[in-house]
Amino acid sequence: MTNKSMSIMAYITIIGWIVSYLEYKKRADKSPLVNYHLGQSLGLIILSVILGVALAVLAAIIPALSVVSLVISALTFVLLLLGIITANNEAIKPLPVVGKLFEGKFDFSK
Repeated sequence: MTNKSMSIMAYITIIGWIVSYLEYKKRADKSPLVNYHLGQSLGLIILSVILGVALAVLAAIIPALSVVSLVISALTFVLLLLGIITANNEAIKPLPVVGKLFEGKFDFSK
């Protein structure tokens, strides 16, 4: 598997992230591209789970907020697509708005 395909696969569900991570760990040469996109996608996965749970609780209390939940889910999906495009271009660039939060938080090169 190439570095580009591992970077892209990291954004495609949690199973794709796990496959990409395990393949990356087996390699002797650790690519900074894959390491960066593993961190960005893991941060996005964690953020989307936290937001999903919080908005589900709020929507259960206030049903009118279910529309906000749909909008947040759509924005998370757009961020996922932007991450895939960035990985496809083989660029080391943070995700818009939330990417800077995840930079330097996850290091998989060890």
